[in-house]
Amino acid sequence: MGKAAKVAISLPEDVLAAVEMERQAKGESRSEFFRRAVEARLKHERESSAIRDYVRGYQQYPESAEEVEAAHRVGSAVLAAEPWE
Repeated sequence: MGKAAKVAISLPEDVLAAVEMERQAKGESRSEFFRRAVEARLKHERESSAIRDYVRGYQQYPESAEEVEAAHRVGSAVLAAEPWE
C-alpha cells in the first residue's frame, strides 16, 4: 500500500455499532474494515460497469444469423466428438 491519507466520516449510530461488531469479530481495526469495504465497493463498481459495457455492445452490435449458425455448428461438432459414455 502506498501513502495513506486520513479521512473523517459521519455514520448513523446503528451503522457504526454494526461496523464495530463486525470488525471486532474479525479482529480488524476500523481502518482495515473501511479500507476493505471501500476496495470491495470499487471492485464491484468496476465489474458492474464492465458488464454494462459488454451488454450495451451486444445490444448495439448483435450477432448476425450467420455468426449464430457458425457457433452452433462448431458447438455441435465439439459435443459430437466427446465420449459420452
